[in-house]
Amino acid sequence: MKILISFALVALLASCQSAYYAAWEKLGVEKRDILVDRVEDAKDSQEDAQQQFSSALEEFSQLVNFDGGKLQDVYEELRDQYEASKASAEQVSGRIDKVESVAEALFDEWQEEIDTYTNASFKRDSSRQLRDTQRRYKSLVSTMRRAESKMQPVLSALNDNVLYLKHNLNASAIGALQGEFGGIKKEINQLISEMNKAISESNQFISSLEKN
Repeated sequence: MKILISFALVALLASCQSAYYAAWEKLGVEKRDILVDRVEDAKDSQEDAQQQFSSALEEFSQLVNFDGGKLQDVYEELRDQYEASKASAEQVSGRIDKVESVAEALFDEWQEEIDTYTNASFKRDSSRQLRDTQRRYKSLVSTMRRAESKMQPVLSALNDNVLYLKHNLNASAIGALQGEFGGIKKEINQLISEMNKAISESNQFISSLEKN
């Protein structure tokens, strides 16, 4: 029964997506245009995530250098930064998923149209363009997913520290967290570096589509 329900949901989703793309095409917006928009959205979400994780690192830095005041307030700030970082990570993942969804539909349509050519020269040229676009796309998504994979270890580490601080609001807890700062800083810097690569590749991919 669960398998049947899963198949039904997949079929319904595919039907909804087809209707969605068809509606846009009637307005003159092709799947290629939607792909460009979604890559831009994914790029924007990564830029936002970079800022958010940097902000979380700054808050963590202030925590480990805590020298007075209400520790409860510092804990709440770090907790809020963790929650905001988690939301940013979810947005990044969701937008990459949307990129993959429309890219799959675009490439399927493109191949179907190639199969209808009677002009051999046009068919070869279009096939070459499709292969080149797919190659660049696979590289882009791989880079995006690699950056995405760097987020979860950071979130897990932040969550551990937030939970530890929650139950140990005292000076000794700060000492324990100081030992964690270096590792978290390194992971966030690696994350930002990977996102920079994905952002740069996104710009190149968008440019290549707009030239075709």
